[in-house]
Amino acid sequence: MSGITCKFGGTSLADAACVRQVESIIKSKAERRFVVPSAPGKRNPQDKKITDLLLAWHNLAREGLDASQVSGIIRERFTELASALGVNFNIQAELDCIESQAALYEEPDFMASRGEYLNGRLISELLNATFVDPAECIKFDAEGALDPVTYELLAKRLEGPGLFVVPGFYGAQPDGRVKTFSRGGSDVTGSIVARASNSDLYENWTDVSGFLMADPRIVSNPKRIAEVTYAELRELSYMGANVLHDEAIFPVRDKGIPINIRNT
Repeated sequence: MSGITCKFGGTSLADAACVRQVESIIKSKAERRFVVPSAPGKRNPQDKKITDLLLAWHNLAREGLDASQVSGIIRERFTELASALGVNFNIQAELDCIESQAALYEEPDFMASRGEYLNGRLISELLNATFVDPAECIKFDAEGALDPVTYELLAKRLEGPGLFVVPGFYGAQPDGRVKTFSRGGSDVTGSIVARASNSDLYENWTDVSGFLMADPRIVSNPKRIAEVTYAELRELSYMGANVLHDEAIFPVRDKGIPINIRNT
């Protein structure tokens, strides 16, 4: 295998227009074959992130409280997205299944991961791509660390022609229960997919134009950093630069796969 792995952040997938832009980016280059989507992000400053709504749904369900308002917002958001994209996908059946499991697990990981799962299903339908569920091939060990068997399992699922969609942010524990990475963990999934697919490049698509030499909220018009080492990139991420999850460095560093920060 080879090609390009593309991870798209929540702001790049916030609504149908954003998703159409992502579709055009993917189709503009045949090498872009492995797509890692986040859950839909905020459409405006007053909007709520899908992941935050799913966590609220989980908490209400666990307490035996009425979660219909929160679940209704999520249903409306995904129904509108599927309709606007013209995707032939039974989103209501998927949401019914999620609702039946909302209170089953003490930990919130399953519910937190459903934004990426649903977005991945929609986008795979839109792109006529193969959908790969991370719960079946991204594995954690008993201590919560990534199990190296992941790369072998995932590589087998990414064989063959065409496009592949692997939702970000989650995998599975040894007993099969869904486990998420820390917030922003879709970056890590992208890095894992790039390594498993032996990609030539890992493109991390977001709403900023790479790493800057200073915080733009403090310094106006800081210069962009054109190129950094893996070690420098990890240090910047670890120290608070929110462009890339700091744990996303390791899988690609071991294989020497470049990371390219791109702005949708």
